[in-house]
Amino acid sequence: MRNLWIDADAKEFKDDLALRVYTSRLLGQDSSLVLHGGGNTSVKITQTNIVGEQEEILYVKGSGWDLISIEEAGFSPVRIEHMLRLAKLDKLSDPQMVNELKTQLTNSSAPAPSVETILHAILPFKYVDHTHADAVVTITNTDNGIDKIREIYGDKVVVVPYVMPGFDLAKDVDRIFSEHATDKTEGMVLLNHGIFSFGNSAKEAYDRMIDLVGLAEKYLIDQNAWELNQPLGGVEFNPVRYEIAQLRSNISKVVDSPMLFSLTNSKNGIDFANRGDVESIATRGPVTPDHVIRTKRIPMIGRDVNKYTEAYKSYFDTHEPNAKDRKTMLDPAPRVVLDEEFGLCAVGRNMSEVGIIADLYEHTMQCILRAEKLGGWRALPASDIFDLEYWDLEQAKLQKSGNTPEFQGEVVLITGAASGIGKACVESFLNRGCAVIGVDLNKNIKCTSGSNNYLGLVADITDESALKDILETGVRHFGGVDMVVLNAGIFPGGKKVAELDTDEWRKVFAVNLDANLALLREVHPLLKLAPNKGRVVIIGSKNVPAPGPGAASYSASKAALNQLMRVLAMEWGSDGIRLNTLHPNAVFDTGIWTEEVLESRAKHYGLSVEEYKTNNILGVEVNSCDVAELAAQMCSSLFAKTTAAQVAVDGGNDRVI
Repeated sequence: MRNLWIDADAKEFKDDLALRVYTSRLLGQDSSLVLHGGGNTSVKITQTNIVGEQEEILYVKGSGWDLISIEEAGFSPVRIEHMLRLAKLDKLSDPQMVNELKTQLTNSSAPAPSVETILHAILPFKYVDHTHADAVVTITNTDNGIDKIREIYGDKVVVVPYVMPGFDLAKDVDRIFSEHATDKTEGMVLLNHGIFSFGNSAKEAYDRMIDLVGLAEKYLIDQNAWELNQPLGGVEFNPVRYEIAQLRSNISKVVDSPMLFSLTNSKNGIDFANRGDVESIATRGPVTPDHVIRTKRIPMIGRDVNKYTEAYKSYFDTHEPNAKDRKTMLDPAPRVVLDEEFGLCAVGRNMSEVGIIADLYEHTMQCILRAEKLGGWRALPASDIFDLEYWDLEQAKLQKSGNTPEFQGEVVLITGAASGIGKACVESFLNRGCAVIGVDLNKNIKCTSGSNNYLGLVADITDESALKDILETGVRHFGGVDMVVLNAGIFPGGKKVAELDTDEWRKVFAVNLDANLALLREVHPLLKLAPNKGRVVIIGSKNVPAPGPGAASYSASKAALNQLMRVLAMEWGSDGIRLNTLHPNAVFDTGIWTEEVLESRAKHYGLSVEEYKTNNILGVEVNSCDVAELAAQMCSSLFAKTTAAQVAVDGGNDRVI
């Protein structure tokens, strides 16, 4: 356990709250202490209020903030005096507690205070740090864990049996701490939950946390339970995309909503999933109940979704048979899947959620394996886990989660996505919550977007082997393909047919038609498994309904692609897959329309550049975003009953009309 405090850096933080920010971020940098919003910190400060009275204010980490990036605004200022009065009550329901915390804020725009606010208030120290340190939780999740903790720490810490966070935990801590704390007390261990450290300065509380967790790590080392065997295996690139897509489809049916399904490519995950005892050790419960909301109670072992959901429902009926109304609150689908071939897989509504789940389970695997070496992994009783999973406060969060993005949990593949219409399509689909696989020859495709819902792949779409590879990679990353936007194409220089050689003709057809035929053929089985049915949008051209001289290869190839769309609309309709074409014209914010080309074409027609750009019936300029937005809409429910349609995006062209 490394101490990250640097005196020179700390001097930049001038007051108590600023130092609270500094050490909170230090804790947040170590994923073995806190991970993705876990942990909590606070500081008690005397302040003068608006009427000139001095008040003791508790600044406690607010809801929605992560320690690694927290700022002063992320701490909720709560009046301590009222918290101490609440602690004396015999009972306080969760909704009542939340209301009391909100009413005692000194800043109405501050985030909601932590449910552990009362606990932080009653501890008689200026600074309080709380983490879910892997080493500590590992030890408490073993047989006789409480004895091991007492052996490690002696009178350095007060030990508190597990109680669900909230008022009841605060009451227990108040009682136990007052009975057992001494002048040697530096911290507190909540069994199966985490560890607290205290101090009268930010440095003292932080140093104690590092030292206390370091003692737990040393104990694991001394007991030969720290070092784990290095994983031997890796994820082989065998073609398994259809099996992945089928499993993702099955999980989405349970949720009744599309879900992303990601193979994490974790070597640790492959080894763990292939252990002979994986079903035993992985199904005893989470490392800490704080993880259960994101990772569910237990992972799914293998690919039998029905078996998993039946076990989940049976578990529910056993623990709360009379709460039938709650069955609609949480879906019984897994969030973690352990499979011998796939390894560790994470399931979520977006890749942020998937990443959190994967990270949490990476730590879970380490904790389980170390606990096994220490004598045996043992989690909380199922009833405690159930109580947290169906905790009123967590249910309230789920119900207040806001509007669901239109394409949440769905995946679109876009070709020619590095620039122009394709790049605009990437943004349009991402803005609707979609996961996007962008494909292009241009290496810049990898950084077309910084969203973690985006995957950029370099490929030549005329190479059928490369097409299979991008589908395999995309499905391993996101779980399937629900939509396809066929945008990649080439427009050769103008040539009359008499001047057009066969090789050039074939090259245009290879890109504009043959590559798209191969991609559609390969993606069809994936589109059949799309939870909301598959959709394809062809980016055609005005040259399909209204070809011009000098563009024979382009016009013919685009027309052939459009005709392919019409045939597939008939062939794939029984699979629920719909295909439609957009015919843009004069989209000038694309790569082929340089300033020189624009000026040349405008001069040819005796127009200014601006007049040339709006030379259509409506007198409007058409840009890439216009085309992209309509492409996304064609994949939405608005077009759910439309297939084989051809829609012009050209401001009105008299030849097309």
